Amino acid sequence: MGGGERRIQAQHAKGKLTARERIDVLLDEGSFEEYDMFVTHRCTDFDMEKNKIAGDGVVIGWGTINGRLTYVYSQDFTVLGGSLSETHAAKICKIMDMAMKNGAPVIGLNDSGGARIQEGVASLGGYADVFQKNVLASGVVPQISVIMGPCAGGAVYSPAMTDFIFMVRDTSYMFVTGPDVVKTVTNEIVTAEELGGAKTHTSKSSVADGAFDNDIDALRQIRKLFDFLPLNNRDKPPVRPFFDDPNRMEMSLDTLVPENPNKPYDMTELIIKLADEGDFFEIQKDFAKNILTGFIRLEGQTVGVVANQPMVLAGCLDIESSRKAARFVRFCDAFSIPVLTLVDVPGFLPGTAQEFGGVIKHGAKLLFAYGEATVPKVTLITRKAYGGAYDVMASKHLRGDVNYAWPTAEIAVMGAKGATEIIYRSELGDAEKIAKRTKDYEDRFANPFVAAEKGFIDDVIMPHATRKRICRAFAMLRGKKLENPWKKHDNIPL
Repeated sequence: MGGGERRIQAQHAKGKLTARERIDVLLDEGSFEEYDMFVTHRCTDFDMEKNKIAGDGVVIGWGTINGRLTYVYSQDFTVLGGSLSETHAAKICKIMDMAMKNGAPVIGLNDSGGARIQEGVASLGGYADVFQKNVLASGVVPQISVIMGPCAGGAVYSPAMTDFIFMVRDTSYMFVTGPDVVKTVTNEIVTAEELGGAKTHTSKSSVADGAFDNDIDALRQIRKLFDFLPLNNRDKPPVRPFFDDPNRMEMSLDTLVPENPNKPYDMTELIIKLADEGDFFEIQKDFAKNILTGFIRLEGQTVGVVANQPMVLAGCLDIESSRKAARFVRFCDAFSIPVLTLVDVPGFLPGTAQEFGGVIKHGAKLLFAYGEATVPKVTLITRKAYGGAYDVMASKHLRGDVNYAWPTAEIAVMGAKGATEIIYRSELGDAEKIAKRTKDYEDRFANPFVAAEKGFIDDVIMPHATRKRICRAFAMLRGKKLENPWKKHDNIPL
């Protein structure tokens, strides 16, 4: 019963489920095994010995999602506001240790008022213990955090180190310092929702990977994501039965790219038409919309997708999109998930804001992520691949395994007009001459065949055959073995 009937009713009144109800929705029916149900805190200061509740505000244990093992902890806001004590933290650490030993993901359902003030430094030490476990588990087992209530102060750093963070709209928020402290220190007046709500973290800060309308929707979507992921870094991603012909021809793709090179089209359409049963689980949908990231299946096998989105900023790479895609590629590489890259990129976004913001370092993150990845990498250039952005987007030179292009692809240092104006600067006064030179440049470079002549593109494929060719490429790469030179760890340009 946690904090008792009255507090449970208060939790329901806010539109929130209780800690145990959340576990029931998340896990397969009847699969949950709970541990440490009888643990209580050991604090005697401030008359706390009179206020002991079994479980101490967090429910831990293991269960299954569609028959596959996972470990779960669920904070109980009805018990002392879900606040973290020394024993509460020890329970979370215990379940994370079990997950590491047995090679299965950890799902944390966060709903807590923060450190238990009555315990002082003991509760802070508890947080640090959890943080250390997060660091050691990173890249070993998938870690998923669902923010289902408040998450403030030091509490935010545990989810921040996990692989995915999801929030619930209107009932959850995350911030290091709350609105009252912000007002005192900087004199800014801001609501909790504006400062750290789901909209802020999915669209502005990129802290969260997605947001859902209510607890049930969030937990059902976590089940869906879980089905794409391997249990640990030594396991292969799951394979599931599929009912979609790998040789399916998609004739509508032949007209996806418009004749006018400046006209956008929706890259999501290509992803959905490639995927088994059109199923695409998008990650960070509302942040850096000029790049798409998410999971699909090809022949029942999980594949991570990174794709430029011509509908937003013409598909340019910038600080935010580079960070978003780099993190996603590194996750896929850590857990042996093959990466499909769909390229239509006119270059990096120019401007003082980008340069002052360090676009060089941030762009290098994506370059680094692709360069270090040893998983199967298949790349398809649909239209433009210009300048350094061509290199960055999983090109042959970054150990791309199979690199395809559509006949509409253009691979060049820059667009024909800009290139002509530099090469034939002396003829700029003569519009007719420049127009002819531009046409000549287009004829020579506005196609994929120059790159194909050099072996940088393995084949120029017809759009309608894309699913068949990409499925075959990944099937061929299933036995790929590649290791980077031994090192303690790399030093990615953070």
